[in-house]
Amino acid sequence: MKITTRNATFQQWQALLTNRNKRQRAGEFLVQGVRPISLAVEHGWEVRQLIFPARRRLSEWATALLDKVPEPVEMAAELHAELGEKEDAELVAVVGLPPDRLDRLGHHVPDRAGAPLYVLFDRPTSPGNLGTLIRSADAFGAEGLVVCGHAADPYDPRAIRASTGSIFALPVVRTSATAEVMEWASPLRLVGTDERATVDVADADLRGPTLLLVGNETVGLSGAWRQAAHEMVRIPIGGAASSLNAAAAATIVLYEAARQRMRREE
Repeated sequence: MKITTRNATFQQWQALLTNRNKRQRAGEFLVQGVRPISLAVEHGWEVRQLIFPARRRLSEWATALLDKVPEPVEMAAELHAELGEKEDAELVAVVGLPPDRLDRLGHHVPDRAGAPLYVLFDRPTSPGNLGTLIRSADAFGAEGLVVCGHAADPYDPRAIRASTGSIFALPVVRTSATAEVMEWASPLRLVGTDERATVDVADADLRGPTLLLVGNETVGLSGAWRQAAHEMVRIPIGGAASSLNAAAAATIVLYEAARQRMRREE
């Protein structure tokens, strides 16, 4: 298959870069970059198409991946650069969206060894913050992440880039059904973050089955999640900073949870 003009297929894929509704209707999204595409393949995601630029010598990595796809798409270099959002992009992948079901996060058993750790991001507005938090959750041993409420899309190219591909290794579920999430989370201890909390994060016990609640970048956690939390923790800071970025604060709490859990295993 070759695409040399801005035909209907190209326009449909181009819309996936910026239009969340079209991603949802099509059931697919675009993935750019060596690491994200490699992780999508490694973790068994549905790679529907691999698009490569015409008349360009490709690396061994790209050639090997193209050999795994029944019908790769050759595209005019200038059009490919638009989808890849940079001139030297080798491949762009069209990947199927997974279902937004909480059972994708696995089953948490409160008394099992290696108690599960999950993250909930309540109404994030920045795709970059969301992708960064996905990356941190993956790095520090979380088993899944819930994006709750009217929120940034984890399948926005900016979120995928910020996650550096961790979105393909860590189950991420979008939902507006707060009550359903609370029921799913009932065996877990809910720990929220708030700069006005009285408990320092180092003094909180994060070793058991835990759902870390991270609030919106501007207004913090919603009233419903604040009320549901079993404990609210703060991160002591100094200097001229009045607060921390939501993803940065959550990363610190995730590190503390991982540190406590490692010490328990020693």
